[in-house]
Amino acid sequence: MTHELMKLFGPLFALAASAAFAGDPNTLTDAEQAAGWKLLFDGRTTAGWVAIGKGEFPAKGWRVSDGTLHHATKGGGDIVTSEHFQDFELAWEWKIAPGANGGLKYNLADPVQNVGFEYQMIDDAGYPKARELAPAQLTGALYALLETSSDKKLKPAGEWNASRILVKGNHVEHWLNGGKVLEFEMGGEALKAAIAKSKFRDAPKFGEKTKSPILIQDHGDECWLRGLKIRVLQ
Repeated sequence: MTHELMKLFGPLFALAASAAFAGDPNTLTDAEQAAGWKLLFDGRTTAGWVAIGKGEFPAKGWRVSDGTLHHATKGGGDIVTSEHFQDFELAWEWKIAPGANGGLKYNLADPVQNVGFEYQMIDDAGYPKARELAPAQLTGALYALLETSSDKKLKPAGEWNASRILVKGNHVEHWLNGGKVLEFEMGGEALKAAIAKSKFRDAPKFGEKTKSPILIQDHGDECWLRGLKIRVLQ
C-alpha cells in the first residue's frame, strides 16, 4: 500500500481485522456508516443479488441460512450484485467445506460470461488436486495470474476467513485475515505479462479497468459468505 493509501485506508483495515468476527457481521457500525460503507447482504434475504445474466435469484443451489449466503448444493450458477462498481473497498467473511473451491470476482470484462479478476477462495491443503495447483491458484491470489505473499494467514476449511479487496484508480490490493497478501497495478507490466501467458490472453478487454458487478462463483462446492459490505471510492 502506498503511503497515501495507507494514511487513508490503513486504520479501516486494522479496525475491520480486529472486529471481523465480533457481533453480527451483517450489520454496520456507526463509524462504518459514516465512512460510506453499505451492506451487500443483509443476512436475511437475497436482495441485491441475481443469477448471472438474469433478473432474479437462482431457485436452487443458493440459500440464506443462519445469517449466511450459503451455496449448499450443485446447481444455481454464479450470482452477481445488481449494482456495478468501479473504485471500491470490499470486505466479506467466508468459509468453505473441506476440499472445496470457490471465488469472488470483480472487474468483469464480460459479466455475462463470468470473465474477470478472481480472488481465489480454496482449501489450499485439502483440495483433492492440491499438489497440482500453481501458486496463483491458491487462496488470496489473483486467480491464474498473480500469487500471494508467502506469509498469508489462511484458516483451515470450515473456519471463517476475512477478506478484502481495494480498487483505487489502477491500484488493486487483496487482503486476508488482516494482512495484505497481494498488490498490483492494472496496466502494469507484471499483470500484462501474467495475462499474456494465461488462458485469458485472448479474452477481449481482459485486464482493462471497467465498472462491473461483484460475482460469487458457483464452483459446485459448499461455501458460506457473510458480512459482505462495500464502500464506493471517489
